[in-house]
Amino acid sequence: MNPPPTPPAAPAPGAAPAAGRTAPGPGGTSPETSGPATASPKTPGPETASPQAPGSAAADGTPAAPRAAGRPRGPRPARPWLGALPLLVFAGLCFGLPAGALLYGAVTRTDPVAGTTEFTGEHLSRSLQGPYLTSLTGSVQLSALTAALATVLGVLIAQAVVTSRRGALRGAVLTASGVLANFGGIPLAFAFVATLGISGVVTEIGHLDALGWNLYSFTGLTVIYLYFLVPLMVLVVVPALDGLRPQWREAALNTGATAWQFWRHVGLPVLAPSLLGGFVLLFGSAFAAHATAAALVGGSVPLVTLKIADALSGNVLVGQENVALALSLDMIVIAGLVMAVYLPLQRRSSRWLR
Repeated sequence: MNPPPTPPAAPAPGAAPAAGRTAPGPGGTSPETSGPATASPKTPGPETASPQAPGSAAADGTPAAPRAAGRPRGPRPARPWLGALPLLVFAGLCFGLPAGALLYGAVTRTDPVAGTTEFTGEHLSRSLQGPYLTSLTGSVQLSALTAALATVLGVLIAQAVVTSRRGALRGAVLTASGVLANFGGIPLAFAFVATLGISGVVTEIGHLDALGWNLYSFTGLTVIYLYFLVPLMVLVVVPALDGLRPQWREAALNTGATAWQFWRHVGLPVLAPSLLGGFVLLFGSAFAAHATAAALVGGSVPLVTLKIADALSGNVLVGQENVALALSLDMIVIAGLVMAVYLPLQRRSSRWLR
């Protein structure tokens, strides 16, 4: 026997019948099947307003205020600059304080008798006169020459490494460049003295002294600087050369362009920011080098770093410490001018290497 059908649950008192359905008739049958449907009477009482969609108009025609959409409010994220706070503190202590002390010493003068301090431009004017100006000019010339030569040689070596299909050659060159780029100072000067000095091995074997070779000169210092600047340029420009897409060269060759036209109109313009950035880096490294030049040439070649050391130690004149600070400020200004040329070009062309 089949169990008797379960009667539907009775609605709660005062509740309206469900939409689209009518109350069951006598005997548990629904009017939908037993006869014509009749409209259910409305329950007397105040009408309940149905919820409206955001931005819809109310019953009286007044537009409703839109509800704020979005994620529920949660805890506010931490300020992003807090992550860079240790770096900012480090930069302020290691760069900001020395730069401020340097600037203050370059524009002030202290009376040794009265102990009073006053602002003056005497130190800056003296740093741009006489032997100080000669040393500043000599450093700029040496740095620009060595940076330009190292840029050209480094790009040629890096291009040969990138186009080579031998991974062992690439790894060996990059490893050697990383070692040689950090080899400088007094050990480098001693190595060149033992090799290309007056009694050096290569000098005696090749009789370079008969050809007018002199390691302790501007030319000799240029050769020594190239020893660590060329590997540094190789490390800088290899990633940029890897960024040149082969499709660009193939498209240029398919349109009838020669290799020279590709490098002139595509390759060099794209690499210009990287090349200029490498030149700036090499210029700064050569401009700030001190130990190698001090151990090799002493005062025979006028360089600003050697003049700063002499002024601070009092080898020539006593009481020229503030002039040394002024010379240091001149170096910062020159480096800033070089960087001002590099940054706009980098922002303009960096999108090609993305």
